[in-house]
Amino acid sequence: MDAQSSAVGTVAKTESATAVLLRFTPQPEHVRTARLVAVAHARRVGVEAGLLDEVRLAVGEACSRAVGLHQRHCPGEPVVVVLDAIDESGSGLVADRFVVTVADKVSGAVPAPRAGVGAGVAEGAEDEAAAEGEPAAQAEIAEDDDEDLDDAEMGLAVLTGLVDDLDITSGPDGGSVRMGWPVKDF
Repeated sequence: MDAQSSAVGTVAKTESATAVLLRFTPQPEHVRTARLVAVAHARRVGVEAGLLDEVRLAVGEACSRAVGLHQRHCPGEPVVVVLDAIDESGSGLVADRFVVTVADKVSGAVPAPRAGVGAGVAEGAEDEAAAEGEPAAQAEIAEDDDEDLDDAEMGLAVLTGLVDDLDITSGPDGGSVRMGWPVKDF
């Protein structure tokens, strides 16, 4: 299975006939397109008008986070977004949730608690740099990794404040951010 198929498989577990699949190169200008498509689809499937700004902001944040991770770690891999209206109640009658899943291909993109990760990475890199005789170069790499974790953590903090129905997963093949909003009855 190639990398694109793996990413699509990660997010397509609940995909239905109403699903929209977006795959785009990790460029910041594509985030706006993803936001616009997400809001249009959310409106079409029945998400309340008062929640559309939340959808726009959350999708933008999740996509920006994935784009940043991909640009740094795997620029040749696309960011994958699945937008879908699903029936979580199991009634089989109508969709009751609008779900957006943003998948990245970066292993470990969900950082561990900050105290353990940041200090360990920086100290380990400095020790390794000193052993190799290149302290400035190695410390700079550790600092860049630390900034990457800061950006990823900030994105997750914003999403946590924006979305009530949020599930963030990470594994060896990458991670996903799954967000959901209620669909009103017609």
